[in-house]
Amino acid sequence: MKKLKPIPKFKNEEEETEFWATHDSTDYFDIRKASVNPSFPNLKLSTKTITIRVPESLLDSLKMIANKKDVPYQSLVKMLLDEKVREEFNRQVKHAP
Repeated sequence: MKKLKPIPKFKNEEEETEFWATHDSTDYFDIRKASVNPSFPNLKLSTKTITIRVPESLLDSLKMIANKKDVPYQSLVKMLLDEKVREEFNRQVKHAP
């Protein structure tokens, strides 16, 4: 059985990305011991702030809907975008050659 190397500590995500792009993961992991469908309950997705311009009436409507659902309007926008992007992605996958 091959002796695995210890995984180094990384200063940031960029350093880790560079490391894995230039190293063979089989030197660090035994794939036979890998978890199938692992769960990451504490994983926080990276976010990026964006600015979009929308008609004021659309923003007012979003705020009213969010208020009825008792959620912040920005959270509602993220939920709606996520839903529509998934729908579009699934539609494209179904129609792919």
